[in-house]
Amino acid sequence: MGELYQNRKKEIALKRFRFFYQEIVWGFILIFVFLLLPLFLIPLIVNDTSPLSGILIYSLRAIFVILGILLIFPLSNLIFESQKRNIIVEEDISPGKGFLKIYKMSNKNYKYQIFYGLLIFFLVFLPIDFFTYLLVPQMLEYQSLALPNTDVYLNLGTPYMLFLISVIIIQFSVAIFEETISRGLLTKRGSEHFFSMSAVMISALYFGFGHFAYFLNPVSRFFPMWYPFIWFLQAFIIGIVLSLFVLKKKWIFPVIIAHTLNNIISAHAIWSFNNAVDFSVVALYLYCPLLIIGCVLFIWQFTQIKESFSIGFKMLSSYFKRDNNNEDTKGDLIFRVFIDILMGLIIFFMGFLVMI
Repeated sequence: MGELYQNRKKEIALKRFRFFYQEIVWGFILIFVFLLLPLFLIPLIVNDTSPLSGILIYSLRAIFVILGILLIFPLSNLIFESQKRNIIVEEDISPGKGFLKIYKMSNKNYKYQIFYGLLIFFLVFLPIDFFTYLLVPQMLEYQSLALPNTDVYLNLGTPYMLFLISVIIIQFSVAIFEETISRGLLTKRGSEHFFSMSAVMISALYFGFGHFAYFLNPVSRFFPMWYPFIWFLQAFIIGIVLSLFVLKKKWIFPVIIAHTLNNIISAHAIWSFNNAVDFSVVALYLYCPLLIIGCVLFIWQFTQIKESFSIGFKMLSSYFKRDNNNEDTKGDLIFRVFIDILMGLIIFFMGFLVMI
């Protein structure tokens, strides 16, 4: 009996580490190689203090991330063909096509995808960001100082139209970049390798750790230590919601839309702060109208939101129950949660080292 339990735990770990070394590692390596191109080429075209530099860097990053992930599958199949033959699932016959399906937007569903994106933005992203800025006044200052040097369009004196053009292009690219890795690769593809809710948690942890990484920025020494933890908690909660949506609907554009809109609004708050505009003005003229729209949407779609919340809660609660296919004991469940946390951390460190 003890040997059976050990085999269960071994299988739980193997499924996750197999996904890591067969696809995640190669994906990040390919992305790293691709990202070397703009790193060397863009400084030859524009000065790194130019807003155009950030636009080019983020746009090319979004393109190369998708290309890198699409190349994972044929490369992985080539290298690990003998191993994959024993564990292949039906969708793996054409994993690249399966991955691209979540980007599909047809004439029949594009309105629904846009609408869901707006709902996620107004009901999830917007309230979390607003109340964080409202209850933690220094968070805006912290974020403005901790952001990368490529975000020069947020700096003092940037004309609004230049800021607006930059923020739309850059934040749309950022959303594609982050959602493709977090929800497209880790959540969607991970769910095809092992327990789907583990893929949700690993993805949310990776997303959260990515925001907590600002703790390593020297600027963090001048702010309370728990500020990065707030950023982590925000990203972790949002990551769970977005991952559950992608698993349920098999659409990624709604979360890209919501992510883009949130980043644009947050960038407005940071740009206003850098240009000496008090947050109370931003809250009154920007956040309050948007929150009112969010309340109207909540009332209008209450029945559907209630149903979606119920489904999401059931999906999330299943994570803390034994997976009948692979877990016989409570010890198996605890081990699985531990391995998921470990995998989220390992993938974060892998991504962090590659993306620097």
